[in-house]
Amino acid sequence: MSSYGDAVARLARAQKPSAGTPVYSRFVNRKLGRYLAAGAFLLNRTPNQVSLSSGFCSLIGIVLLATIAPSLPLALVVTALLVLGYALDSADGQLARLRGGGSPVGEWLDHMIDCVKITLLHSAVLVSFYRFDAFSNELVLLVPLAYLCVSAVMFFGLILIDQLRRRHGVSTANVRGDSVLKSLVIAPTDYGILCLVFLTVGWPTLFAGLYGLMLLANLLFLLAAISKWYKEMAALAPSGVRA
Repeated sequence: MSSYGDAVARLARAQKPSAGTPVYSRFVNRKLGRYLAAGAFLLNRTPNQVSLSSGFCSLIGIVLLATIAPSLPLALVVTALLVLGYALDSADGQLARLRGGGSPVGEWLDHMIDCVKITLLHSAVLVSFYRFDAFSNELVLLVPLAYLCVSAVMFFGLILIDQLRRRHGVSTANVRGDSVLKSLVIAPTDYGILCLVFLTVGWPTLFAGLYGLMLLANLLFLLAAISKWYKEMAALAPSGVRA
């Protein structure tokens, strides 16, 4: 591969299917990741190195969120770091494809970093609400706790359902189609949209409102997913055995 442009063009031809991908991840994050992956390829970086860079950027943003009082500068810096971390999270997989394929340890590392990132991000929101006395009603502290629970269950559920499908020989391909409308409908589940919500951190009441709406939307999607997953797994039960 002779140039950065060649790397970008090759990555553009090797994108994963868009079916079931939320709007930000589909139209923004994959493109950002493509540019970062091409640069990493020319610098001879490995996918695991890019994954660790993703985790580091996200971690710095999360630490700043938990330790510095809400303000516009903080909102800009935290959002930039979270967005960069998410773009690098896309870049590691694209770089792996560009180099000829991923590895089990790479997939494991990517999922571990995602799990830590999700856990710490909502924990940092809780710490920020508590430390900087943004709200007189302490019940608001339950919002990040609830979001943490919903995110953890969703993450585990997605990983587990994928493994169970593979074990029973069920296709893991997304069958929801490649509709842009569907990408918009599932936008609240997009981690990239959550990253953008942190642009409002400097205005705690506005941030809490948007953050709470994201929680509500994700809770509704989780409940729908649990119902779907249960029916799907019940259909796989051996003949004569009832759950």
